[in-house]
Parts: sequence; C-alpha cells; structure tokens
Amino acid sequence: MAIKTDAVGKEWPGTTYQVGREKIKEYANALGLDNPVHFDVEAAKAAGFRDVAAPPMFAVVYSGPAVAPAILDPEVGMNFATMVHGGQVFEWGEPVCSGDEITTTPKCLEIYEKDGKGFYVFESVSVNQDGEQVVRAVWTNIVRGV
Repeated sequence: MAIKTDAVGKEWPGTTYQVGREKIKEYANALGLDNPVHFDVEAAKAAGFRDVAAPPMFAVVYSGPAVAPAILDPEVGMNFATMVHGGQVFEWGEPVCSGDEITTTPKCLEIYEKDGKGFYVFESVSVNQDGEQVVRAVWTNIVRGV
C-alpha cells in the first residue's frame, strides 16, 4: 500500500495557550528542577526574565496538543497501530514566561517512504503575544510496514 502525500504543505489552524505560574511550577517540580526562576517571581526578574520562566521543554505542553490535529488528520493517513516516535528537534527563541499567550501553528513538511517505512514530518511554530518566535519544532513519526 502506497502512502498518501496529499497533506504535504498543509497547515492547520493555530491553537493558543495561556502560560500560568502554577503550570510552570508543576512542570518544573515533575522534572525535579530546583532553579528558583521557575518558582519565584523576584528570582526570575533578577535573572532578567519578565516573570516566572518556563523550562525550555515546557514547549511540549503548548505545542504537543497543537500538533495533534495535524497528526490525526485523515488526509495524512497515518496508521497509529504501527507508528513510533522518530524524533524531535527544537530551535529556541524568546524565553516563555508566565503571562505569555503562545500560539502554535502546525504544518506538514514531508511524507515519504524509505525501507518499507513511512516518515511523517511536521513542523510547529510557536509565537508569543508580541509575535516573537519562542520555539520552532520538527516532529518525525515513523510508521512501520507501509
């Protein structure tokens, strides 16, 4: 069965996430982080941040759900029963802080077959309320036995 490539280049509507102090604290605690910039406003401001700073990988909190509609789109046609996570690459921009409103827009970059596997490559671009890019991510999913 050949893989479908009709979705290459397709963009899905952006989703918006309001970053809050408690979510940042919960995330930092879950990772065992103890840097006060993730917990204390004054420490964050003293370090040059606008407010409590999110750890970089907090990006998965707002960008992961934004990419879901792209990955689940029937036009993409991924078989989830044989899908594995192939990798992620992040390019960091402006730090994310409590109070930021992050909008993430997903796009399908590539769909191709190699060695009997389907490779599905998506990009998400996340910008803050000022239009500054906070992270660009490339997500690769591999489907075995296409």
